[in-house]
Amino acid sequence: MSEFNNGVVVLDGETESSLRTIGHISYALHAIVAVGAVLPGAQGSVLLLLVAVFLDLYKRGDAAGSWQQSHFRWRIRSVVFAGIAYAVTAPLWLLLIAPGWIAWGVISLWFLYRVWRGWLALNDRRAMPV
Repeated sequence: MSEFNNGVVVLDGETESSLRTIGHISYALHAIVAVGAVLPGAQGSVLLLLVAVFLDLYKRGDAAGSWQQSHFRWRIRSVVFAGIAYAVTAPLWLLLIAPGWIAWGVISLWFLYRVWRGWLALNDRRAMPV
């Protein structure tokens, strides 16, 4: 059961806890992939990222109107923006590898930052900015 408080949905304790657990799992999967993208030789599977995104897409409706909705949006948008950035900069790999390596390194660091920032906010029960 949920109720409204100043226009924000307040979830019951069980739903709140369940969504936070899903958020921690999703951030953990994102973090594995993000660290793997930054550290050579520590590649996380893209399959983990797909599982996390599917989980976020499947469960985001349960958080509608609550502060946790912002975390589902944050994680999904992080993956979409990173994917677009990787695709746009992919041709740089044809320019003697170094430009592509630098671009993808910057994108990977940005993605890791987004995961870290979101996970800390989830742990503190804070919404993410729009």
